[in-house]
Amino acid sequence: MSSNIRIPFGNRVRKLRQAQGISQEELAFSSDLHRTYISDIERGARNVSLDNINKIAIALDVAPKDLFDF
Repeated sequence: MSSNIRIPFGNRVRKLRQAQGISQEELAFSSDLHRTYISDIERGARNVSLDNINKIAIALDVAPKDLFDF
């Protein structure tokens, strides 16, 4: 695993989002976050808080731990 956990985490969020056929904008709206924030997460450019991890998990209808299954 990479020493920068943000990269595989972002890749996992992207994979789950794409598997559901939703855009970054749709995920942002569903999770009450900004679209550019979602983009930054998927690129590994953001250090995401636990609160926002939970929001994303709820929006993707997965358990928060599933976002770390990389």
